[in-house]
Amino acid sequence: MEACARAGDEVVAVSRDPSGEREDTIRWVAADLADAAAARKVIRSVAPERVFHLAAVALVPASWADPAGTLRANTETTLNLLEAVRREAPEAHVVIASSGEVYGPPVRLPVDEDAPLRPQNPYAVSKAAADLLAGFYADAHGVHVVRARAFNHAGPGQVPAYAIASFARQLAEALVAGRRRARIVSGNPNSRRDYTDVRDVVRAYRLLGEDVPPGAYNVCTGISTSIREVIALLGDAAGVEIDHEVDDRLLRPHEVLEVCGSRDRLTSATSWSPEIPLARTLADTVAWWRERLAG
Repeated sequence: MEACARAGDEVVAVSRDPSGEREDTIRWVAADLADAAAARKVIRSVAPERVFHLAAVALVPASWADPAGTLRANTETTLNLLEAVRREAPEAHVVIASSGEVYGPPVRLPVDEDAPLRPQNPYAVSKAAADLLAGFYADAHGVHVVRARAFNHAGPGQVPAYAIASFARQLAEALVAGRRRARIVSGNPNSRRDYTDVRDVVRAYRLLGEDVPPGAYNVCTGISTSIREVIALLGDAAGVEIDHEVDDRLLRPHEVLEVCGSRDRLTSATSWSPEIPLARTLADTVAWWRERLAG
């Protein structure tokens, strides 16, 4: 939303409860996309040229705790939004935020968009279903839908339910308290993920909202980094000595050990490439948390 507003777009944001939002450059509309009639009403009233659909239950652990709720939320909202666009704003370009999780265990690395979908957790299943819905609406109804299969991303502003944000907050807490040593507990330290800075991801979404052909596009760097390496880089960024401990209770069931994507299709279509290295992402995230905790 911030990137669109900075670019001079007229931004309308949809929320179940926008009463606490205060951005002057963004117009907030109250609507629940799980309600098909409400979704049609808001699309009809706004008449958007571009739609970025990022609303979702987005945490893998939460999806294991409530698989039915995750599947219902992520598929129903996507279906209702696509149907609303088809009926009320058929010329709009739609970007659906899919996920690199839809691929599951890779046959080969890096994973490209032609790889089969083999989701390995309830969240990934829900995103695969939303992804397939988007493809169906493009094929059957001619809606201009792009599926942005974003791999892991991180950066300033991310909530600490995610690993990097949680680690960064713990280091920021140590810095604010004047400590130069911190304890970080993680799950599998050897699992590897393809991390992109959220600011680069947003830039990719905006480019995909332009005149690119409908279809699926990976948003990723093509480089995988282990949790162990991430924690070491965070310590370097913060200037803090880290005592890293592994807690078996944090191990994910049915975890895919390495995820790494190919961005060739996205780069070919938009000339996008990641600009922010992981070390800067981590340093900026620690600084963001430190500023807020100090305040």
